[in-house]
Amino acid sequence: MRAVLLVPLLLLAACKDEPRFEERYDKAAKEIEARAKAMDADIAESEKADAATPDLPEPAAPSNAPKSSGE
Repeated sequence: MRAVLLVPLLLLAACKDEPRFEERYDKAAKEIEARAKAMDADIAESEKADAATPDLPEPAAPSNAPKSSGE
């Protein structure tokens, strides 16, 4: 008999209020905004590092061997 009374109380205690849609949306929006700012910072840092490195020289033109006389 005690188990019959105890089970509903345990189930009731296990159920907690789920966050509302607005709360979940706001949390997701903040996370997305933080990720976007981090990506922008990474891109800016990468562009700054790219601008600081000297450009590579143009590749040399391929040398052509002298044509064979066909012999």
